[in-house]
Amino acid sequence: MGESKRSAGAQCFAGGFLGLDNIGVFDRSAELPTGGHLDQADGTAWMAFYCQCMLQIALILTDYDNMYEEIAFRFLEHFIWIAYAMDRIGTNHDEMWDSEDGFFYDLLHFPNGDVTRLKIRSMVGLLPLCAATVLEHESLMRHPRIYELVQLFRKRHPEVVQKVAAAEDVNVGGYMGRRLLTTANKPKLLRILHYMLDENEFLSPYGIRSLSKYHLEHPFLFYLHGQEYKVQYLPAESNTGMFGGNSNWRGPIWMPVNGLIIRGLLQMYPFYGPDFKVECPTGSGNYMTLFEVAKEIAHRNASIFLRDADGKRPVYGGTKKFQEDPYWKDYILYYEYFHGDNGAGLGASHQTGWTGLIARALDLFARLKPEVLMTDSSRVMADMTREQVTGS
Repeated sequence: MGESKRSAGAQCFAGGFLGLDNIGVFDRSAELPTGGHLDQADGTAWMAFYCQCMLQIALILTDYDNMYEEIAFRFLEHFIWIAYAMDRIGTNHDEMWDSEDGFFYDLLHFPNGDVTRLKIRSMVGLLPLCAATVLEHESLMRHPRIYELVQLFRKRHPEVVQKVAAAEDVNVGGYMGRRLLTTANKPKLLRILHYMLDENEFLSPYGIRSLSKYHLEHPFLFYLHGQEYKVQYLPAESNTGMFGGNSNWRGPIWMPVNGLIIRGLLQMYPFYGPDFKVECPTGSGNYMTLFEVAKEIAHRNASIFLRDADGKRPVYGGTKKFQEDPYWKDYILYYEYFHGDNGAGLGASHQTGWTGLIARALDLFARLKPEVLMTDSSRVMADMTREQVTGS
C-alpha cells in the first residue's frame, strides 16, 4: 500500500501510492504543484485500521502474558487520537469531515498555512468505514489494567471520547454491551451510507464504484497557474495522459476495497444490532440491516461473473469469443478492475490476488448466518481472520 507519513503536529497521514495514487486531482506520488502537503482521508483511515489490527493482536497475546496490556492500550490510544484528528473540535474547517456535505475529504495545506478540502466524492471518503472493529465487553473486563487506563483516558479527555464514540452514550455501548472502534460514528455512518448506497453515486449494479457517478456531470475542477486539474467520473479506462495514463481510480469497481467495505459493515453489524437499518438502495424505500447491505454488495460483485438474463457474463462485455465459444465461455478471468456501469473486466486479466476475494465472499455468505454473527461475533470474526491468514 505504500508508506504512510504523518503530518507534522497532527494524527493525519499521507503516503504517496497507498493503492489510490491517482484517485485525486494531484499525483500523490509527486511533489504537489501548490507546495505544502496533503492530508489523506484514506491514508489516515489505513493507519486507524492498522492500530485496530495491532490492538486485536495485543489483546490475544494478553491472554497469555499481561505485559501486553500496556501495548494494547497504546494502540487503542493511537487509534482514538487518529479518529479524533479526522474531525477535531474547535478547528477552522481544517478537519477531513465535512459536516455540511456529510463526507470525508482530503485536505490540501498551502505553504502560507491556508487549508482547503478537496471536495471529490471518491473511495477516499468511504475507506474510513473500513476502520471498524467490534470488541466484546468481556474482552476489556478480562484485562483490568487496560480497563483502568481506558477510564483514565476518558477522565482526562472527555471531549475526545465523546467525539469518536460510536454510540450516543459512551457508558452503555452498543448491542449486548459491545464496543466499536470506528472513525465514523453513527451520525457519520448514516450520511456516508446515504451516498454509498445511492445508485446515482457509488452503488453500481456490480458493486461500489471508486468515484461517485455524480462527477460525470459535475467534474471537480482546480485551477493553478493557468492550468486546469480535473477529476471526472470515468467508468472504464482512463481518457487522460495524467499520471502516465494510469488514472484508473476514476470510476471502476475494485474488488479489494469492496472487500474492505464488506468487512467493515460486518464488524459494525453486531454493535448496532438487527433493528438498525438503512435504506438500500438510497431512495428505494427498502431498508436493510448492515449484514444485509454487506451481502447485497457481495451479490452485486458476484453478478459480474454470473450469467445474466440473456445468458451473458458481464465480465466479458462485448467479447463474443468469451461469451459464446464453448471452449472459452465457462473459463472465468479475474480482471484487475471492472467497468463501473456494465461490469466488463478491465486491466490485467489474471489479477487473481485481489479479485479472488469474490470467491471468499461467496463462501462466507453461503455459510454465515446473521443471528450467529450477532450472538457470537468474537468467535466468528476470529475464524474469519484465521481463514484469511492461513487459507484454511
